[in-house]
Amino acid sequence: MTKLDEWIVEFDKGLRTLFAPARTTRPLPGRSLAEAEMGAEEKRLAAALMRVNHSGEVCAQALYQGQALTARQPEIRHALKEASDEETEHLNWCESRISELDGRKSLLNPAWYAGSLALGALAGAIGDKWSLGFLAETERQVVQHLDGHLQRLPAQDEKSRAIIGQMKEDEAKHATTALEQGAAELPAPVKLAMKLSAKVMTRTAYWV
Repeated sequence: MTKLDEWIVEFDKGLRTLFAPARTTRPLPGRSLAEAEMGAEEKRLAAALMRVNHSGEVCAQALYQGQALTARQPEIRHALKEASDEETEHLNWCESRISELDGRKSLLNPAWYAGSLALGALAGAIGDKWSLGFLAETERQVVQHLDGHLQRLPAQDEKSRAIIGQMKEDEAKHATTALEQGAAELPAPVKLAMKLSAKVMTRTAYWV
């Protein structure tokens, strides 16, 4: 497969990520739990937080797809694609929960996807160890972000908590895999820039 073919495949993945229902091979976490009684404000909060998580998964999938396109070593491309596949499952789970909460996905998801794909491709082009370092740091920050959402969710919303809990476990595993593959530690200014960019995305996706 040529590089052009790979980009065409990723373009198709992007269209499906943004406009087609995501698929999952694992069951929806918390599927057997009863829906909790929540007030209108609590339900709105839960839906907004799940919308933010959905947009984060759109970004993550695009990042890993971009990194896989420019990664040099086959085993690293495989690890990135595997992580991307799990992000697709997370998309499915977030979409399902947003629907149950009568919420909506972010209107800016196409912009989040395009920017993240370009950033991922750039990270991969710089070098595999830096690309893996970017992946590890991304996942560390995502785990912290999910911890924050677990604290903000209505206490009785066990269905959303089950989804976020499993997502958190998966993201931590991605970070560990990246470190095992030889991830480099990113400079502090890069980590700070990543954190600030993520804050802009999460705050915007909460409302838009």
